[in-house]
Amino acid sequence: MNLITNIEYLIIGAGPAGLQLGYFLEKSNANYLILEAADIPGNYFANFPRHKKLISINKVYTGYEDPEINLRWDWNSLLSDSEEMKFKNYSRQYFPHTDDLVRYLNDFATHFNLKIKYNCQIVKIAKNNKFMVTDSNGNLYLADRLIIATGFSKLYIPNIPGIELAEKYTDVSIEPEDFANQRVLIIGKGNSGFETADNLIDTAALIHIVSETPISMAWKTKYVGHIRAVNNNFLDTYQLKSQNGILDASITHIKHHNNQFVVSFAYKHANDEQEDIVYDRIIMCTGFRFDDAIFDESCKPELTINNRFPDQTSEWESSNIKDLYFAGVLMHMRDYKKKQSGFIHGFRYNIRALHDILKLKYQNQQLSYESIAPTPESLTEAILKRVNISSGLWQQTGFLCDLIVISDVDIAAKYYQELPKDYIHDSKFGQCNHYYTVSLEFGYDVDKMPDPFAINRVHKEDTINASQSAFIHPIIRRFCGETLIAEHHVIEDLAAEWWEDIHIQPLQEFLQNQLLSSVPMLTLASS
Repeated sequence: MNLITNIEYLIIGAGPAGLQLGYFLEKSNANYLILEAADIPGNYFANFPRHKKLISINKVYTGYEDPEINLRWDWNSLLSDSEEMKFKNYSRQYFPHTDDLVRYLNDFATHFNLKIKYNCQIVKIAKNNKFMVTDSNGNLYLADRLIIATGFSKLYIPNIPGIELAEKYTDVSIEPEDFANQRVLIIGKGNSGFETADNLIDTAALIHIVSETPISMAWKTKYVGHIRAVNNNFLDTYQLKSQNGILDASITHIKHHNNQFVVSFAYKHANDEQEDIVYDRIIMCTGFRFDDAIFDESCKPELTINNRFPDQTSEWESSNIKDLYFAGVLMHMRDYKKKQSGFIHGFRYNIRALHDILKLKYQNQQLSYESIAPTPESLTEAILKRVNISSGLWQQTGFLCDLIVISDVDIAAKYYQELPKDYIHDSKFGQCNHYYTVSLEFGYDVDKMPDPFAINRVHKEDTINASQSAFIHPIIRRFCGETLIAEHHVIEDLAAEWWEDIHIQPLQEFLQNQLLSSVPMLTLASS
């Protein structure tokens, strides 16, 4: 007999995102359930990356004792109140093995007794007041709110004539000897492409990596999804004349001829030169996309960014389907290739904010805040305390912000932690006459930046020019509604510690001027 289950929050996917949201829902005694197609949580990492090395860092020894600040260099732990459930207890490697992450996620689900139903493949999602979710066994789940945490489950196939002749990253051999003395083309300049190339350097006769756009290095852009140093050995083999190459070109077609493949290129930086090159193997490393096939027309979400992501509001709600939310990698639509929402160390904070937003919308539980005396001294102390220890502001630079609301009717200022910047401006907060955002940000446009290893720094005592700080540093912005009124930069520090007078006094003066300029009642409070 098929079962019908009524649920308030239904989560699809028990990967890191599903577990993280499940943790917060479990802690708040919500009515929720997680459905997982596999027989274990985190099953994606049992298969990917193909070469079993994560590029999410695991820095066990930091010199700090505070567990919050240590999360700045722990990119794999989920947020929880348990020191036992930190990833450092599962691996000491800086770039851990995927098996350690799978083991960690399994233990996390068990430790917190998360409500998960395994071996539950979803075949259809419809909506008629409630979401109607059907699994492969014919069981029906009726949900008030639906959160998709499946990640990218479908390969992204570029529109290239003959692309079906290419082997896929998901199932191509990872045995280097299978490519001995072969000419190999890799389509895609992401980490999966370079990871694949690095694995074949010892055996392949020639390796080319191609995409239309030049490579972007993470150490320059500060976006960890760009090419990481751990995967860039291939660059040496290209620049030092070892038969390999990186091509900025579009592929016009692929043809099979005499047991080889003829690939036609149109180069981007060679005056539109066109050339045919012959290869023995072609490997497609073009990434993944969101699969919307299980949604029927009653609740099919709109897609964006080459149909790779569901389109979302600043609350991570579908832009066209009410009460449909997205968690984890899918949240990256809001900061695509800019910030870290596509990775555990970014989306874990997003999910905490999402949980708070859901409680506000559906249970009318107000966002938590700390009451602060509306004086320059108290606000300065609160701000510097946060920027010196917060891992969320550190990981999600400029995407998540602390919020300080000053009101004529409140005796104290309200200090909220780690809300999405866009959400602040889109919500009721954005209608306030006097509020501040506090964020950690890098101080330059990466597209205009020179050599990132040869940047002229601001002198540590030149606080007047603190806005020219290139490294990560605190930025405090004052708004009236949508209008930016004033902005203050706390000068950069090599150790990212802002406790000295050169950090305290300029910020205190800034706040003094802002408070006195707009809220007369605060004059007495701050004097």
